[in-house]
Amino acid sequence: MKIEKPRVAIQGIRASFHEEAAFKFFGENIITVECNSFKQTFEALKNGEADYLVMAIENSIAGSILPNYSLLMSYSFPVVGEVYVPIQLHLMALPGVKFEDVKYVTSHPIAIRQCIDFFDEYPHLQMVESNDTAACAKRIRDEQLTDTVAIANALAAQLYELDVLERRIESNKKNFTRFLILTTHENAKKKPGNKASLCFQVSNEVGSLAKVLNIFAQENVNMSKIQSMPVLGKRNEYNFYVDIEWTETKHYDACIRQILKYTHNFNILGEYERFEDEVAPLLPKAQKPKKYITIKKIE
Repeated sequence: MKIEKPRVAIQGIRASFHEEAAFKFFGENIITVECNSFKQTFEALKNGEADYLVMAIENSIAGSILPNYSLLMSYSFPVVGEVYVPIQLHLMALPGVKFEDVKYVTSHPIAIRQCIDFFDEYPHLQMVESNDTAACAKRIRDEQLTDTVAIANALAAQLYELDVLERRIESNKKNFTRFLILTTHENAKKKPGNKASLCFQVSNEVGSLAKVLNIFAQENVNMSKIQSMPVLGKRNEYNFYVDIEWTETKHYDACIRQILKYTHNFNILGEYERFEDEVAPLLPKAQKPKKYITIKKIE
């Protein structure tokens, strides 16, 4: 089913990193569905309020977002793509505000921690934690706060018409977040891919997992990610979430046939194209704010 203007559910509000990921994957001609939590994005997809959802799954500094792996299994929506977004953080304020007049810095706690080296030079500033980077920028605009700056991305500065006082204040300049794209089984199109996300269990015996991993190597299939999570209510049993990549489909098919012999509760969470562009540039500051389209926020 072709969707002219897809409705994409994100955790957070407009100009969040999730919306940046959505723009990077789908382009700008989308309808953003704002949700308060990751679970609500799945509910929006389940209830027909969205056609796709975008969900962060791991960060190169913070690691895996473990609760989101559980959501993948609970809802069983197929993964149809991935996108990497560089986490580039800027200091922004109302137009005309001078940095020397600022008393408060507000942002998501992880964003604040990622900029701690910058703020070591300004110990007088008080950090105010919030649940969303873009929401902090929006609050400055809405409440016309002249004593507060926000840490957020370039989209937030553009949408909420804030001046960027300092660019790229994050301590680690090579920090990326990986996002997964999910949809309903009806929307999912079967097309050739070169990457898959799997979930399975193995028996609690010596060498059980090693047998599976050896099959990947024998079939020339690269394992790019492995994450284990305990099976709820079962001692010493784990779900293994694995991402694999291949160059020839026949190797992938042979790999799947073989590992079925050594696993149980095996699931293919999605087959899709591996994301290649990890160094896309930021939008220039001089660019005008985008014309955003949203629908009612999911409560």
